[in-house]
Amino acid sequence: MKRLQSIRPWLAAILVGVLAACGGGGGGRDPVLGFDSTGAGQTAPSVTAVAPANNATGVAINNALITANFSEAMAAIGGASSFTVTCAAPCVNPAGTVSLDATGRIATFALAAGSTLATGTTYTATVTGATSLATGLALAAPYAWKFSTGLVVDTTRPRVSLTVPATTSPGPTAGVPTNTAITAVFTEDMAPATIRTGTFTLACTAPCIAPTGNVTYAVGNRTALFTPAAALAANTTYVATVTTGATDLAGNALAGNQAALPAASNYVWSFTTAAAAAPVGNVSVFSTNPAAGAASVCTDATVNATFNVPSGLRMNPTTINSSVFTVTGAAPVVASSVVLDNGTGLIATFKPAAPLTAGVLYTARIKGGASGAADLAVPANTMLADKTWTFTAVNCAVPPAPPAVALGAASLFGAFGGTAGVTNQGLNTVIDGNVGTTAVSTAVTGFHDAGPGCTYTETPLNIGTVNGLIYTAAPPPTVACPTEGTATTFAIATQARADALAAYNALVAMPGGPDPGAGNLANKTLAPGVYTSAAGSFMIQGGNLTLDAQGNANATWVFQMATSLTVGGPGAAFPSSIILANGAQAKNVFWQVGSAATINAAGGGTMVGTIIAQSGAAISTPGNVTLVTLNGRVLSLGASVTMVNTVINVPAP
Repeated sequence: MKRLQSIRPWLAAILVGVLAACGGGGGGRDPVLGFDSTGAGQTAPSVTAVAPANNATGVAINNALITANFSEAMAAIGGASSFTVTCAAPCVNPAGTVSLDATGRIATFALAAGSTLATGTTYTATVTGATSLATGLALAAPYAWKFSTGLVVDTTRPRVSLTVPATTSPGPTAGVPTNTAITAVFTEDMAPATIRTGTFTLACTAPCIAPTGNVTYAVGNRTALFTPAAALAANTTYVATVTTGATDLAGNALAGNQAALPAASNYVWSFTTAAAAAPVGNVSVFSTNPAAGAASVCTDATVNATFNVPSGLRMNPTTINSSVFTVTGAAPVVASSVVLDNGTGLIATFKPAAPLTAGVLYTARIKGGASGAADLAVPANTMLADKTWTFTAVNCAVPPAPPAVALGAASLFGAFGGTAGVTNQGLNTVIDGNVGTTAVSTAVTGFHDAGPGCTYTETPLNIGTVNGLIYTAAPPPTVACPTEGTATTFAIATQARADALAAYNALVAMPGGPDPGAGNLANKTLAPGVYTSAAGSFMIQGGNLTLDAQGNANATWVFQMATSLTVGGPGAAFPSSIILANGAQAKNVFWQVGSAATINAAGGGTMVGTIIAQSGAAISTPGNVTLVTLNGRVLSLGASVTMVNTVINVPAP
């Protein structure tokens, strides 16, 4: 109401009355008066994130829960409001029930017990008429999004990929501020109702009293948050636990750190508080992308803001939503999602549900104050005032970065051995995803999987674990699992290879780009884009490669090479890694390899992205005991994939 103070009171009253009579067009901040036209400081609720994500592909058919995260607590959905999931005939719309979680901010459509989604089908989820519990205001318009299923079920157990305070081994992590909230980030979308007080706990040894707190879940960030009711005790050791009661959308229980796969187990970590709290200081926006006043922003851009947090903590993901972070042009822009990056917890990304309009001046706003963006301190540090900036959208002749590539049925595979098979020679190998080949099941060796009814008869010396299923052709496997060696599994493997080939061809078809290191990408920092090897091969040898998203969590990298990819070496002392910076995500990195890929043959190092190779791939070599980590996938179209003591984490969609 600040602008109203500068005009006559009677004129302000008339203007407010006119707006109230007109209904405000469904809500939103008035561009002239500067207040929310839905009422006295009130804004219509909105959807801030969904799971499965908008336009997600390859969704598992046993994904029994569809969820929508709102910007505020909502009234029960039913009667005049609805949450539906539909599909085009001959598909039959799935039956289900709708519920809200304990916070009232997450609505879940649960399929009827025992039912699954249809294979290879596009579904539309729609939320209509849902109203705010506090104000009674309804969504300004129905919110709809689409996702499509693949062919497979999801048996991959979710895991914890990051915690705050950090997990250390053996622990406890020292020097943790007493005024911090506790968070756990998962490798995949979780069932919101299973993230609750009983499944996320904080304990300490007497005479310390276990703290009470509020447990919440942020859908788009796949993050559980335990906010203590009061500051923790100083110089005290606490134990945080996420139990196996936490499950993913397919009902798979957590694979924690208390038992080896394929068993479910709790995830437990400990930390010791410092004598002092984290510093108190207002949060601010350090930088934006687009920059303030930018005049040539492509219509397919996302809008990002990087925060400066004096406390040294991360931002609270539940405060980064579609009512706190808004974009307005001629009308408010509907967000497909508004989320924080998981890597740093400091980069907020507003992803429009539809392209922006060329020639329009847009205003981005991040709300400050008590109900705005805040960090994880207890009590939270907030922004002193709103942050606003403007930019103008234009049609771009050449996109600033390549689009992400659809992987279809191949998206759930951590390793795919084309027509030749997959071989593991390390006891410590773990594939967080599926393994497959169009070859016979005996071409997959050195694994057991987590499928039901499996018996393991191979020599355990070099047996790794597949935290998912194994898809092959007949004959019946030597490891007798019903998920292998059948007509159904062969059909799924065949489709996965076809989709991997389609993705490979899409990568090849992209216009070529520069070769910044004359074939060697070590010690380079690369912005999003397409990079093409002039000589036909890429290597990362003698240092690490950094991929800098520059604050854009949707930034994509494509590396094209006519022949080989070599990461690491020469020699055992020189593993190489890929470093993701400023919001970069493993799911948005692609390696198109014309022949074969060799990844850290001497062991060690972290590789990132989806590798699609014509002639196979090798990760590490026999005898190496140092783990190699691939945050991505390795998909071969022809020859086999071999690995030794390798951990593959399939990125969430």
